[in-house]
Amino acid sequence: MRRRTLFALFALAAIAAPLPLRAQPRWEPTRPIRLIVPYAASGGTDLLARALAEALRPLLPQPVVVENRAGGAGVIGTEVVVRAEPDGHTLLAVVSTHVANRVFLPQMPYDPIRDVTPIAMLSRNTMVLGAGAAQPFTDLRGMLAHARANPGRVGTGSTEALSSFIGQELARRAGVEMPDVAYRSGGPLMNDIVAGHLPVGWTSTVSAMPHMGTGRVRLLAVSTATRSPFFPDVPTVQEQGVAEFDLAGWVALLGPPRLPEAVAGRLLPALEQAYADPALGERLKAMGVERDLRPGPALLAAMQREDRIWTEAAARGHVRPQQ
Repeated sequence: MRRRTLFALFALAAIAAPLPLRAQPRWEPTRPIRLIVPYAASGGTDLLARALAEALRPLLPQPVVVENRAGGAGVIGTEVVVRAEPDGHTLLAVVSTHVANRVFLPQMPYDPIRDVTPIAMLSRNTMVLGAGAAQPFTDLRGMLAHARANPGRVGTGSTEALSSFIGQELARRAGVEMPDVAYRSGGPLMNDIVAGHLPVGWTSTVSAMPHMGTGRVRLLAVSTATRSPFFPDVPTVQEQGVAEFDLAGWVALLGPPRLPEAVAGRLLPALEQAYADPALGERLKAMGVERDLRPGPALLAAMQREDRIWTEAAARGHVRPQQ
C-alpha cells in the first residue's frame, strides 16, 4: 500500500513538473537582407551602411544589400521598414534625428520609438562646421563676425534635424541671423561648400573626411564638448566662446516592430565580429566614423533620451515644426 502511494505521488509530481524550456531556434536569413538608408547616396550614413554590408558578407549566409530611399527627412524610407514583415530581411539605418522628426514634422505615419525595434547603435556622430577655403574667415569667431555684419546673407547648410538645430542654436546663442539651408545628405552639402556656393554647413565627420586633403575646405568647429579624434586640431564650439555647447548624434540599426529577439541575437554578434576586424577598423577610421556599438536596450535608452531633449527644446520654442 505504501509502495503504491509513493508511485502515485511520483506520478503526480511528474505531471505537475513544468516542461523544460526549449532553446530559441537560431535565426538565419534565407534571402538577401535589405538595409534601407532613408537618405541620399554618398552621405555619412550611406557610407557607413555600405562599409558594414561589405564587412558582414563573410559572416552571414546571405548578403546585406543597401537601398537608398531618400525623401521626407527620412520618413519615406523609414515607413518602408515600419510596414515590412518582421522577419529580419528588411532593416533600417538611421541617424538620431529619426527621433527628432516627431517635433519637426507636423504629421508622421509612425511613432519613431514605438513602431521600430532597436537592434544596435552603430556609431557616434560628431558634427563639424565646414567652410570653403576661399571664405573671408578662418575660425568660428570670424565666421560669426562676418554673419553679424551681413545679417541673413550667410546661410548655414544642414542635412537633417540635428544639424539644422545645431546651426540655428549656435546662431541663436551668438545673436546672429543665419538662415538654414537644407540638403538631402552630406555629400551634396560638402560639394557646394567646396564649390563656394554655400558659406558654411554642419555635417558629419564621415561626410567631411573625403574633402580634407583637397585644401579647399577648412573645419571651423566641432559640436561636442571634446575634440574629435579625427580632427584633433579643430577646436570645439565651447573653446571658441559658446559655453555648454555639446550636441552630437548617432547612427542606429533598427528593424520593423515586433521583430523576434532571435534576429538581434544573430545580428549583434556578427556586428561585434565585424567591428573587431582591424581592416574594417582602419576603413572606418579613414572615413571618420566613431565606432560606438551598443545593443538594443542601450540604443532604446538613447532614443528615449533624445525624445526628452527634443520635446523640451520644442516646449521652449527653440525648434519649430516645419510648415
